[in-house]
Amino acid sequence: MYMKKNNDLEPVLPPNNKKPGLLIVIIVVLSIILAFLVYLHFDQKSKMTEMEEVLTSEKDSLANELSGLMYQYDTLKTNNDSMNVEIGVQQDKIKRLLTVQASSAQKIRLYKKELSTLRSVMKSYIRQIDSLNTKNIALTTENISVRSQLKEVKDSNTELSKIKDELNSKVEIASVLQAKNIFAIPLNSKGKEKKKISKIDKIRVCFTLRENPIASAGEKEVFLRIIRPDEIVVTSSVENLFEFIDKQLVYSANRIVDYMNQDIDMCIYWNNDGQLIPGNYTAELYLDGSLIGNTSFILN
Repeated sequence: MYMKKNNDLEPVLPPNNKKPGLLIVIIVVLSIILAFLVYLHFDQKSKMTEMEEVLTSEKDSLANELSGLMYQYDTLKTNNDSMNVEIGVQQDKIKRLLTVQASSAQKIRLYKKELSTLRSVMKSYIRQIDSLNTKNIALTTENISVRSQLKEVKDSNTELSKIKDELNSKVEIASVLQAKNIFAIPLNSKGKEKKKISKIDKIRVCFTLRENPIASAGEKEVFLRIIRPDEIVVTSSVENLFEFIDKQLVYSANRIVDYMNQDIDMCIYWNNDGQLIPGNYTAELYLDGSLIGNTSFILN
């Protein structure tokens, strides 16, 4: 087809029909790419949301485990000071872990690793505490046994001490000298026996100190007490005193004798100074703080 232009004839070309098709293809491709990118975006967002939920769930689970582990550490009981310090250190670690914001898988892995270590340490402490408790039980049992043995020994010593005291008491009693054949004779100035007070010059008390092989030998001081019917002791001086069962007794006369663990005869004299009255009299003999014999007589 030809058209006339400026009085010249030129050929007329048909319109280009390929450009709209290419544009449509490009639009379709871009739409597909955009749709794919949108899909990837939402898919990635969904996976990230799911991951966050998983991480949060794991963190919460680990936090619960740590809280439980903290409670288990609290229940560990021991009297060992150094171990108590170590337990405190581990509890501080748990407290720090509970404050950690585990926002990534890497931190979660570290979280789990620390938790595993804390569990292992706690198991080690439990074994040590069980061992210490076992030893404490054994020591307590041994201590009870030792105390029981000590009590038995103490009771035995007490019994032996009691027996010893009893034996000492018996020996002490057995070692006390005794007097036999005691008799009191009132005499006049010529050495004749008289009963009438007005004629009495002195009173002689004679006796025998018994043989005693377990008594101590040596000088012995014997005290004579002449007791009137009115229970007054006749004496030449108020200073004539001797010890008897934690008290002072008045004596009438005394004499020192050399005792050799054999029978020995002796006499003690009291000079009449006018204190005598009619009635029944008692003459008592004392030696080493013990009453060793007595006799009685009558004066008119």
